[in-house]
Amino acid sequence: MSKRIIFHVDVNNAFLSWTALYLLKQGYQVDIRNIPSIIGGDESKRHGIVLAKSPVAKKYGIKTAETIYSARKKCPNLQIFPPNHKWYYEQSRLFHEYLRQYTPNTQKYSVDEAYLDFSGMHYIYDDYIKLAYKIRNGIKEKFGFTVNVGVANNMLCAKMASDFEKPDKVHTLFVDEVKSKLWPLPIDELFMVGKKTAERLKKIGIHTIGELANADISLLKKHFKNQAQFLKDSANGIDYSKVERPISKTESISTTETLVRDVSEKSELTQILFRQTDDIARQLRERGKYCNVVAIIYKNSNFESYSKQVKLERATNNTAEIYKVVLHLLESSFRNEAIRLIGVRIADLSKSNARQVSLFDQEEEINESDDAVQKVVDFLNHRFGNNSVIPASMKRNRDE
Repeated sequence: MSKRIIFHVDVNNAFLSWTALYLLKQGYQVDIRNIPSIIGGDESKRHGIVLAKSPVAKKYGIKTAETIYSARKKCPNLQIFPPNHKWYYEQSRLFHEYLRQYTPNTQKYSVDEAYLDFSGMHYIYDDYIKLAYKIRNGIKEKFGFTVNVGVANNMLCAKMASDFEKPDKVHTLFVDEVKSKLWPLPIDELFMVGKKTAERLKKIGIHTIGELANADISLLKKHFKNQAQFLKDSANGIDYSKVERPISKTESISTTETLVRDVSEKSELTQILFRQTDDIARQLRERGKYCNVVAIIYKNSNFESYSKQVKLERATNNTAEIYKVVLHLLESSFRNEAIRLIGVRIADLSKSNARQVSLFDQEEEINESDDAVQKVVDFLNHRFGNNSVIPASMKRNRDE
């Protein structure tokens, strides 16, 4: 069986690069990528922070998510430009559309990142490294911005490879390169290890990815419980995640919330997700539909967006069932970092929750009275206010 071939394509400094292109098209005489510049919001509001910075601004010590006031103190001649979300959306659409010409097995990871699965396509592409350079060069020539391309045998290593030296580079991190390329790196650089987790690892003497890879699993379990094996696997470059092709354009429902302050405590996030799940499930029932896919959406304090989704074995519109899946997604995808925005999305909606059952399957007993109970709960909540009545199973999960 041949090894998987996964690419991770990441736009270099997307918001600033895309803004630079827009300004040049409008006749602006300076490429803001070559001067001390940032993309920033309204200083009088919470949005008055650095969204993106040029390489020149970075040399002044300016960091993403710091206040514009602070950035200006570091560089008095700093040039500030507002975000142009409509233009970013268009550039993102063109970027992802361009990648899909190479393989239908693509996953949009964020507005400026994508995974491409070329496994088993050696009969079309005889040299994957040449292909990576072709994609990199094609994007630069066609659109005017640069990307990094990571090539590996799984999604984790492809992501790590694309984060190596920037910009405008192609890097590999194959299974046989993990020890030489991944292990020497500081523990902070391991994908999915947030700031708090990195600090906890350092406290028990683990400072590099290699030290984590070779750490005693019992020690890790003592400090990280059910996260231990995931951390050790990641440090060893082990990842079985699959590139998920886009869900067909069926109806979906989503809700997100930009938080008043950044939240890093999982217990606090579960409370927010509880409200969102209750709201979204009620909307689903009002439409008389069931969902087959549940996803959780994040944006961290560095404005990096990511999500995790799962396809259900059987469609549902039951609040408690959906919330149980949401909690599972939180447990498996939360990076223990400060979160600025969080949300829930349900998709692949259908009019029935029926599924085909083999003669050899043991049919699950489905309690039809659950639907009747849910209708009563919806009625009471509608009359007396959201969350007036909460199923006991949900309350236990929420309070844990």
